[in-house]
Amino acid sequence: MPETVLPKQIADLAKRVIAENAAAGRKVVLAESCTGGLVCAALTEVPGSSAVLERGYVTYSNTAKTEDLGVSQDIIDAFGAVSVACVYAMAQGALERSDGADVAVAISGIAGPEGGSATKPVGTVVFACMVRGEEQPTAEERLFDEHTRAGVRYQATLCALELLLP
Repeated sequence: MPETVLPKQIADLAKRVIAENAAAGRKVVLAESCTGGLVCAALTEVPGSSAVLERGYVTYSNTAKTEDLGVSQDIIDAFGAVSVACVYAMAQGALERSDGADVAVAISGIAGPEGGSATKPVGTVVFACMVRGEEQPTAEERLFDEHTRAGVRYQATLCALELLLP
């Protein structure tokens, strides 16, 4: 049996996330869309992850984003689900709904092969990281060069894990 079901680069980074957050006494919460739970899956592959991972939300549909995380439909209508405004609201909702998590990361993007547009092509992924007690979250939009569905999700998972490092 393999030690992990995940690619080595993701598994190794997940181990660092668990170890460094455990050492810092931090708990994390995830709000995932295009990654479909891959970030949580990576974290739960690591023994001791229950000391760090408080919970994860897979809010793939816009309805899930509004119902489970409290994202305003106005944000989705005005900016789209793949926007800094949406992932900011996803991270905020996840942190508010968690049981004392210290940091939230949210991810939404276009993994393809369909769904892209001229302004948001396949490979566009937005991230937000919110730390409890800090007023301003970090948020960024990335356009990954890899345009296969698996490639976009792989790169997005790595980026989200990096955002979880203290």
